Amino acid sequence: MDIVAECPVDPEFARTAQPDPEVLTATGDLLRALAAPVRISIVLELMHSELCVHQLVDALGVTQPLVSQHLRVLKSAGVVRGERNGREIIYRLVDDHLAHIVVDAVAHAAERASA
Repeated sequence: MDIVAECPVDPEFARTAQPDPEVLTATGDLLRALAAPVRISIVLELMHSELCVHQLVDALGVTQPLVSQHLRVLKSAGVVRGERNGREIIYRLVDDHLAHIVVDAVAHAAERASA
């Protein structure tokens, strides 16, 4: 099976030399930051709108300390950023690429689960 032919990524990009080790390390760090179900859920929620912690707690059905802990991981990895609005901090995704990574991974997992 030719994986490159089946991949929606530009095949010319796939044939270029490996990225610098620093880029590979940063990529691994990003993927590790996204590797928890609650963090995946947070990204999926933030794809649709900016939210504060209590809105994420309500949407995900988990405790506020757990949401805050996962937001800290996502923030330190550069996935989300927060902006203070009075007493609340409103969180948003840094860019759309991150949402695509998560959506593609969820779609892949759903396809495998139904196969």
